[in-house]
Amino acid sequence: MALRDVSGAVDFSVLEAMTAGDDAIGEEVLGLFVQQAAMWSPLLDVRDDGWRDAVHTIRGAAAGIGAEALAQACAGAEAADKSTASPLLDRVRDALDAALADVAAYRHALMLKSLRA
Repeated sequence: MALRDVSGAVDFSVLEAMTAGDDAIGEEVLGLFVQQAAMWSPLLDVRDDGWRDAVHTIRGAAAGIGAEALAQACAGAEAADKSTASPLLDRVRDALDAALADVAAYRHALMLKSLRA
């Protein structure tokens, strides 16, 4: 995977602005995002009492790295009633998968950049 594989699910200029372009800090933030996704994504099911907390947490993490579509999907699911949330949680999972793929490509590009330096 390389930077050319970035789909646009994440606007990395948001991350770069937040980190003042510091690649090490960007890598750390993206690593935390991946950890948050791994921790909270199993709860993205209305049968789990923590589903609303999961989308709320993922929403904040997504906004922090520039994953606007994911943040919006989370906002929609978070505002939904339990009876209507299931298809919205499917959207969250899809958006999360797209964001994680972009994050993997971007982190790979950061790693290559650090090897060249």
